[in-house]
Amino acid sequence: MTARIGVVTFPGSLDDRDTQRAIRLAGAEPVALWHKDKDLHQVDAVVLCGGFSYGDYLRAGAIARFSPVMEPLIEQAKAGLPVLGICNGFQILTEAHLLPGAMLGNDHLHFICKDQKLRVENAGTLWTSDYEQGQEISIPLKNMDGRYVADQYTLDKLEAEGRVAFRYIARGEAADGYGNPNGSLRDIAGITNEAGNVVGLMPHPEHAVEPLIGTGRTDGLPFFTSILKKLVNA
Repeated sequence: MTARIGVVTFPGSLDDRDTQRAIRLAGAEPVALWHKDKDLHQVDAVVLCGGFSYGDYLRAGAIARFSPVMEPLIEQAKAGLPVLGICNGFQILTEAHLLPGAMLGNDHLHFICKDQKLRVENAGTLWTSDYEQGQEISIPLKNMDGRYVADQYTLDKLEAEGRVAFRYIARGEAADGYGNPNGSLRDIAGITNEAGNVVGLMPHPEHAVEPLIGTGRTDGLPFFTSILKKLVNA
């Protein structure tokens, strides 16, 4: 039986087709979900893709958080449904309080679009099990509001519980893909919830799944093969 992974499209989403293609390349069936859907059509997992939902007119992800599709998604995510939030999707997950903290504007106030080096800090989530702990990967990054912030207590809790999933590698020059690109506290690029079924990150793994495009690498594909293996073996 083929695993079915939903991809939610909001007004302003722009990476839904890329995400669907990444899911298909991994061997699963992508299922298009519309933001006004009131159910998840019995999918096995969900990806909130990148883009600019509602134009980020209020605050990135703040309006999308109240779309009809989010009600069943929040309920099922709390019950264990695997959910991945990429870029704008990560912002939506924080606004929906499925992940702690918030995303603010980049500290340099400019839009970023470049290949970014990351270190895998947690290879034990449903979305990261095909990576090695401490593995360094290169994933495209493109955002305006990518600065992850949280209070000291939350940051310490994330660190203590191993819930920082990815970190910007703070060495080298910014031009070579290393370094903190947006001022995120403690170089955090992605986090997970306590159960490991909800993961959010700013860089775009769906743009690094084929050697002929983007970075010329496939460092993003393990996100989608990880969840597929978990679903097939469940």
